[in-house]
Amino acid sequence: MRAFLLAGGKGERLRPLTASMPKCLVPIRGTPLLGIWLDAFARQGIDDVLVNVSQFPEQVEDFVEGRAGRAPRVVIVREAAPLGSAGTVAANRAFVDGEESFWIVYSDNLTNAALAPMLAFHRVHRDVLTMALFRTPEPQSSGVVSLDPDGSVTAFHEKPERPSGNLASAGIYLARQALFESIPRGGAITDFGHDVLPLLAGRMRGYEIEGYLADIGTPARLARAEAEWPGF
Repeated sequence: MRAFLLAGGKGERLRPLTASMPKCLVPIRGTPLLGIWLDAFARQGIDDVLVNVSQFPEQVEDFVEGRAGRAPRVVIVREAAPLGSAGTVAANRAFVDGEESFWIVYSDNLTNAALAPMLAFHRVHRDVLTMALFRTPEPQSSGVVSLDPDGSVTAFHEKPERPSGNLASAGIYLARQALFESIPRGGAITDFGHDVLPLLAGRMRGYEIEGYLADIGTPARLARAEAEWPGF
């Protein structure tokens, strides 16, 4: 299988740390977050990963070169201007040509959740996308879903003022080729949370993952994640 690992953006919330390194290379107990994700993909049997980078791409290229000979194979795409999460996937559609399903993962999440059970769940339905879900203590800062008993996502709201619950997107998706038909074209920046996922209500499933999950997007959250990280 193949995966998009979304690592664009400037990491402004993590300054001053990201004034000298890209967010995906921020270390968790000495190991760059990118390395944690690549090792997780290798355990899952994911063969090829595309990483988009806009800040300090040379550092990312050097890190990947230092892993030469280790799975998975990595393609690095430099982005001169931000495309948004969905924009990056759409612009690199050729990377997953011929793939029945493929992963899309936000690199600024730290998790030890097993991917194999989610893949097994994905394979028993034919909807466009499977979204990993978790119970968040801050639903106003997340993409919140409503679910039918069969796991069908009936509504998706990005950072709602009045959340309907606390079941939220974990930033890990399994998508089929039909996803590309639902990504709007023509905009400078296209985001999954705002522009795509609300359109897929009724055509995607939610899967609640088990294990540790944290957003490391701010210095406080990074420090908390470092203290709590249980590893694999």
